[in-house]
Amino acid sequence: MESLRAEVAVVGAGPVGMTAAALLAARGVRVVVLERNATTSDAPKAISLDDEALRVYQSAGLAERILKVIVPGIGTRYYDALGRPVLQARAPQPGRFGYPFKNPFAQPDLERELHASLVAHRGVTVRMGAEVTALDQDGDGAEVRYRRADGTTGAVHAEYVLACDGGRSTIRGLLGVGMTGRSHPESWLVADVLGDHHDERYGMHHGDPRRPHVIVPGRDGRCRYEFLLHEGEGGPDDHPGFALVRRLLAPFRPITPRQVERAVIYRFHGLVADRWRAGRVFLLGDAAHMMPPFAGQGLNSGVRDAANLCWKIADVLAGRLTESALDTYELERRPHAEATVRLSERLGRIVMSTDARWAARRDAYFTTILRDPAKRAFFEEMRYRPPHTYRTGLLVPPAGTMIGQPRVFDTATSSIRLLDDALGTGWALLAVGTSAADLDDAAKPLGHLAPSTARIAVDNRLPAGGGRLLVDVDGRMDQEFTPHRGRIVLLRPDHFIAASWPPGHLPALTGALHLATPAHA
Repeated sequence: MESLRAEVAVVGAGPVGMTAAALLAARGVRVVVLERNATTSDAPKAISLDDEALRVYQSAGLAERILKVIVPGIGTRYYDALGRPVLQARAPQPGRFGYPFKNPFAQPDLERELHASLVAHRGVTVRMGAEVTALDQDGDGAEVRYRRADGTTGAVHAEYVLACDGGRSTIRGLLGVGMTGRSHPESWLVADVLGDHHDERYGMHHGDPRRPHVIVPGRDGRCRYEFLLHEGEGGPDDHPGFALVRRLLAPFRPITPRQVERAVIYRFHGLVADRWRAGRVFLLGDAAHMMPPFAGQGLNSGVRDAANLCWKIADVLAGRLTESALDTYELERRPHAEATVRLSERLGRIVMSTDARWAARRDAYFTTILRDPAKRAFFEEMRYRPPHTYRTGLLVPPAGTMIGQPRVFDTATSSIRLLDDALGTGWALLAVGTSAADLDDAAKPLGHLAPSTARIAVDNRLPAGGGRLLVDVDGRMDQEFTPHRGRIVLLRPDHFIAASWPPGHLPALTGALHLATPAHA
């Protein structure tokens, strides 16, 4: 029997599991990844990575790998019942997080890049073809047992376990955790095809009540088509024949069997796990929440889970945070995930209705309201999306917003860099328009967190006084930090503001931030 030891065991080598493993490994955490399949997936399931997700890969040191497999996208175009374009939904502030807004990709490409990075990392052990059979845990750790295809068995002994094993999560089942929500009765054909003529850098959602459908072009002639199926055309237990695929694609292109990369029939779900933590085990991605694809946020929500949890685990293991900090994972992430599930369902009802009269009223409504520039901006800038902010958790209210990633001039290196590259992957302490002495005073009680420190220059000035300065180069850093002028800002490793205060008025951070040792003045 193989016996492995790690600080964290990750169950599931899909995109979320491998993202979590990469984030942990980048922070020096020893990781074992278990995957029941013998290889990474050849099925192009997820198809869109947003700008926040690409920023997460940057923090794991993988941005260049991932950028190789995406189409730098610009959003989604919506069409009415007659096939006329209605509006183009795009980023309210293009490039705010340092990357294109909504980027088509092929999941097999992403998985191959993530897998290659993990197997090359000295702190990561990957076991493919390892099916989890049992889970035990106590106050000292957890043990995950597994079986290989050749009948041999093994066990991983770890401090924590991350269940990233999908909607039919074995770990969630072993824990007896249920899910709340609903499964939608409509069946959809999802066909990923090759040799396609579509080359748009945006997805296309067609609200034709006769046959609602979605088209998402990819790289190198790949394209995804999704069609709502009519009664009798197939269900989720059926394998769609080539004749069905050819018939539905006929209005768009001819197709041969060899050009069909994947065709499957799905029913979509809007479900959230009843709890995301059970002792030393945490649920992430589809194991924690499943949603229809109409907002393009299924995988991105899982990446957000990993981004929220993994730095906290690393800081707990390093002695910077108390173990109770891990309770803030669900506290922070659940409200946004639930809101995103509801948004995905609502978009599906609006755009993908099969009621011709309702669709006509919908189209007339949008024709009218989009004449108003403010209302058009509301929809085109996707202001209806739930804001990714935290009201409670590991923060001092009213903090809890994410800082964007502008380009900055860094006087420490005399170079122009993205903000995250300048600050690194840990905590950061910034003095916005205040003195070097103010920054030094604020840093003393926070030495336990080992934050990177810098002053933010304001008012188009380059002040003297020593120390490192970050200087705006295009107006975007000024926009990000304007609400915090004259204050000290503490950034978490996931780029959310943990606290902001005037110099000399340090808030009580120890309890709010679950610091492992009291901060001393």
